[in-house]
Amino acid sequence: QVQLVESGGALVQSGGSLRLSCAASGFTLNYNAIGWFRQAPGKEREGVSCISSSGGSAYYTDSVKGRFTVSRDNAKNTVYLEMNNLKAADPAVYYCASGAECSGPSTMRYWGKGTLAIVSS
Repeated sequence: QVQLVESGGALVQSGGSLRLSCAASGFTLNYNAIGWFRQAPGKEREGVSCISSSGGSAYYTDSVKGRFTVSRDNAKNTVYLEMNNLKAADPAVYYCASGAECSGPSTMRYWGKGTLAIVSS
């Protein structure tokens, strides 16, 4: 069974930090690109970040550049998204997804159920 499980979502103050985790089961994460997406109520899903299968390339949407960092821990079969200096536009359900490469959401084969990040004033 191929599964992705997100965790780490919580309520934090504006300007605070969170680290989200995406744990893979049923396949070796190292051979897959992992993308992070988010969706707020009434909003369209948007891409946030993606790390290549080799871990050598990472991509970020303009609104999170310089604040978010994606990384891999192959020993734990897990990808992380570190979110720093959280802002009012960041609260959402965050999803991870796996695919052959970082080519966009339509190319992602497996999706997790999501984890909720909330930012308070």
